[in-house]
Amino acid sequence: MVLQIEEKPGSKRRSSEEKGTYIRILVADDQRLFRECIAGMLAQERFFSVVGQAGDGIEALELAETYKPDVLLMDVQMPRMDGIEALRRIKEEWPQIRVILLSAYTVDERVLEGLSAGASGYLLKDSSAEGVVAAIRAVYAGEQVITSRISRRMMQLYEQGLVEKEPIGEGLTSREIEVLLRIARGMVPKEIAQAIAVTEKTVRNHISNIYRKLNIYDRSQIVIYAIKKGLIDIQDV
Repeated sequence: MVLQIEEKPGSKRRSSEEKGTYIRILVADDQRLFRECIAGMLAQERFFSVVGQAGDGIEALELAETYKPDVLLMDVQMPRMDGIEALRRIKEEWPQIRVILLSAYTVDERVLEGLSAGASGYLLKDSSAEGVVAAIRAVYAGEQVITSRISRRMMQLYEQGLVEKEPIGEGLTSREIEVLLRIARGMVPKEIAQAIAVTEKTVRNHISNIYRKLNIYDRSQIVIYAIKKGLIDIQDV
């Protein structure tokens, strides 16, 4: 499967190459051969540095504390502590770490659970090497790695009533909700400013307020929030 990463129109993200820095990566998977193959492949990439390998969720936590990686590739199903629980704890302690979940399974409730817990992306284990590399670079640059198939499946679950939509709250103003919706649909601050006739600085202030009120930290979580609240429909993602 070749991963399709959703880019934001007009995105001006800076790559690690442009910054002249290495992306520090931690790999966590209980299958040693798979883990070592992934780590070996990533180590060959320019400006990638694999700082450690973990065999389960507990070890992933320990190595996350030691190395504070930029990106953590982590299996969902692992012994002692699974990837979802490890993800929650990591985001509580080190929210700056970008976590990409790995799974052998297609879209299911674990995807929703993982993305809602703070994952920056979700990959199947049969993703191409190019797809994994692109995903790491994308989340490092602050982008989200959610394929259209996953987004549509999430919307289907909510529309079918298999997952209840949550009430809008957290003290968001009507303007903040409007900005949130535009972000969820892929717009960048400059585009939003033009659309609602305000300055880009004002839009960025709204975004800061949204992040603070919702206790989130990136665009992928805004997309998840909008879906969970029923603010966007299947045609928007």
